[in-house]
Order: sequence, then C-alpha cells, then structure tokens
Amino acid sequence: MAPVCASGSAACRELQSRRSGAVCGRRRAELHLPECGAQGGAGRGLGPWLAGAGGAGRAAEAAAAAAAAGRVGMEPGDGPGALDLHGDEEIIEVVELGPPGPDDLAEEMEDVDFEDEAAEEPDAEAWDSEDDEGVEDGMEAQDDSEVTFSLHSDSVFCVSLDPKTNTLAVTGGEDDKAFVWRVSDGELLFECSGHKDSVTCAGFSHDSVFVATGDMSGLIKVWRVDAKEEVWSFEVGDLEWMEWHPQAHVLLAGTADGNTWMWKIPSGDCKTFQGPACPATCGRILPDGKRAVVGYEDGTMRIWDLKQGTSLHVLKGQDGHQDPLTCVASNQDGSLIMTGSVDCHAKLINSATGKVVCVFKMESVTPKAPISEGEEAESNSVESLGFCNVMPLAAVGYLDGTLAIYDLSTQSLRHKCQHESGIVQLLWEESSAVVYTCSLDGAVRLWDARSGKMISEYRGHSAEILDFAVNKDASIVVTTSGDHQAKVFCVQRPDR
Repeated sequence: MAPVCASGSAACRELQSRRSGAVCGRRRAELHLPECGAQGGAGRGLGPWLAGAGGAGRAAEAAAAAAAAGRVGMEPGDGPGALDLHGDEEIIEVVELGPPGPDDLAEEMEDVDFEDEAAEEPDAEAWDSEDDEGVEDGMEAQDDSEVTFSLHSDSVFCVSLDPKTNTLAVTGGEDDKAFVWRVSDGELLFECSGHKDSVTCAGFSHDSVFVATGDMSGLIKVWRVDAKEEVWSFEVGDLEWMEWHPQAHVLLAGTADGNTWMWKIPSGDCKTFQGPACPATCGRILPDGKRAVVGYEDGTMRIWDLKQGTSLHVLKGQDGHQDPLTCVASNQDGSLIMTGSVDCHAKLINSATGKVVCVFKMESVTPKAPISEGEEAESNSVESLGFCNVMPLAAVGYLDGTLAIYDLSTQSLRHKCQHESGIVQLLWEESSAVVYTCSLDGAVRLWDARSGKMISEYRGHSAEILDFAVNKDASIVVTTSGDHQAKVFCVQRPDR
C-alpha cells in the first residue's frame, strides 16, 4: 500500500532551491518546477461548457465596453452629445479630441528613425526562445493518455486511488483544492473544499469509506465518500506527510515540529508521538498495523509502537543518515525497512532488531564538470524506494535520474537504469518484477527489474510529473503534473 504522502519528493525541494520551485506530498510542493506548458482547463465533458461560458462572458463585456467608447461620430442633433447652435453662429472648424486616426499616426511615424529604435530593442529571438523554454523538449507533442482531468488551476501535487474498487481518484494541488473524480471518464464526484493552502496529501481509507486531504498549513479534513460530506477536521503544525492505517479507520500524520499524530476517524481520539525538535519528514505504517517507522530531518529514524506510544528503536549517528530522510518503505511482511536520504544512501534495516543490515551507496553516473565560481553544484539524493513482492529485489530512485535495482540476497547492485531527468517516484507492481517510475521529464516508464530493460514509456504532460498511482491489476496509471492536469494512462503489456 503506497503512502498517501511521503514528505514529498526531494526532487521538488531541490529544484525549487535551484530555480528559486515532487516530490511526494509537501516535498513535491516545495520543489516543483515552474510550468512549461498550457494551463489546465475543465475536466472531460465539462471543459467545452466551462471554457465557452468564460469566453462568452469576457467577449460580451468587451463588446459592451467597445460600444460605449465608440460613440464618437454622431451627427449634430443625434443623441445627448449633439451641439446646439444659437443665432447666426456657425461652425468654423471641428477639432477632433478623440484618439488619432490611421492617417494621423502615419504622419507622426514618418519622423521616427526605426533603425535607431531597432538597435535599442532586445533580441526578439532571445525572447521567443525564453517563452518556448521547456516546450521544445517535445513534452507536449505526444499524449498517450485516455482521460485528462483539468479542474485544477495550478500544479497538482498528489493523487491516490480508492483501494476497494480503483474506480475513484483524489487529487490535491497548489490551487488549495482537492477533488474526488471518476477514473473512467474524469467526471467530478465532489470537491473537498475549505483548504487554505496547497493540498499536498490526499488518500482513501483501506475500505474506501473515507477520503482524507491535508494542506501545507496543517489543516486535515476527512470526508465520507458515499455521502460526499465532511465528517472530521483537525489543524496541526505544517504538514509533512499523511497516511491511512492499512486495516482500520486510523490516520497518521507527521509535522514540521517533529511530532507524529494518530487519530481514530471519525471520533477524533488522538495520540501523539514526540520526535526530535525537527521535522518528521516521512513515515510509514508497517504491514502488521502495530508499528510505524518515521524519518526525521536530523537523519534519525524511529520505530514506534502505536498502541503503547513508545519508541522501540532509534537509529542515529553512524546507524542513521547524515542528512534529512526523504522516504521510507517496508517489504510485504514488514520484516525489512529501507530508508532514503539526501545523503544519497539507502539503508536496509531489520525492523525487529533495529539493526542496519546493509547500506546501498550510489556514485554519480557521469563525472561532474568543474564548478565555476558562483555556480552551485548539482546535488543528488534518494527520492523514492520500494521492495519487490515476488523477488528479493529493491529499487531506489535518485534525483540525478538513476534507477538502481538491488539484489537483497547478495546485497549488490543488479541493474542501473538511467532516465533523462530526475526520478520523482517509483512503484512496484504487486505481482511481478516490474517497476514503474515517473520523472521530471513528464514521462512514466515501466522497467523489467530482471533484465534492467525498459518495457514501455508513456507521455502526455507538458510539465514534470509530481505524483502517480497504479491500480491493483497494473492496467491503469494515474499521474499529476505541474501542467495543472491529472491524466489516466491505460498500460498495455505484451505478456498480458
């Protein structure tokens, strides 16, 4: 079960610091790139009507303004602007006080030296190339999607599918909005209204009865899906991540003050787990439902007993990471945990003992050119990771675009798959050794972890992908992007 929001992808935070602009959840919100494509419109079916209404309204207003301003050439005696002549008065000359006509402009322009002005004008080609920056990459030329959801008016940071039927999606974005909609046709079911900041976390409960949405300011709301009504809300500090319990109506969330919160829904019974005085950057409930692993900005990791509220294991110092944790995952039975960090290390941990089994380190794929004075070094970090359910394999995605497949039985690197740009998130198929990746170049890719070869690639977004979800039978992929849209891709595989 993928986390609702795992602190956000380091890709987004890294890119924002670079271009001062997911990658999952809050991290996607902090790191997302500026849009390079067209803005999102209305969802399929609603789009033409909404766009037409808006355009017609603006056109009507413009026509009315033009009509009001256009009463210039009235004849004497016509209308309220007519002149009344008295006695033997006569018109000697009519002086036009309105805007100059084409002839007047032509006479004035005869004295203009265009050569001198042209020399002062900036290079037109330079402006054109800047406007088209990011579009010439070809990201907008290909659209393999079946459905596009376009009700968001800004970057879409997160997406989750309802686990029971996989027919509904919830998306949250920088427009402070969250929507629940049908995957089959993009039809809106209801809006999760009332947020006051970017919605970076959203997800359904294990049985699809509830959907939770959380914004960066810390406002969390829970809605009953069938009734389309809000049943609970709570406000915490700045939200880092949020996740539903895998077997109960229990919600966990990590905040910037280092606390991890746990609530029963909809009663709101609450328990807190106090971490160090730094943000709880990522978290995951283990499959047994009794423990949770939480990573922190200071590089430490804690395994919590959810019932007792106590810390079972703390990894710090040499056992911890040297930089903030960005992501955490567990294998199917919860016996192994893997943590990723800005320090580019992925650590494999025995959840029962809290001991580090091994550390996976990734060197840069290509040597970096010498950094000139005043230029920032390109950084790298672990952005996403996960375990394969059918083979002893783990995948780690890096900001530099490297997908590393590790063999857990030998604790060695098995394959290295390179992407054109940074990896935002990865997900494994539930019943095969196929790993999905989404990246900042706007593409979704399928990889065969046994051979390290790419199976297929899907495009459609005109900006970076910030989050994605895969349905149970791995036939549908739903993506969200900085282009203000969410898209549904039907994934075709030759072996199906």
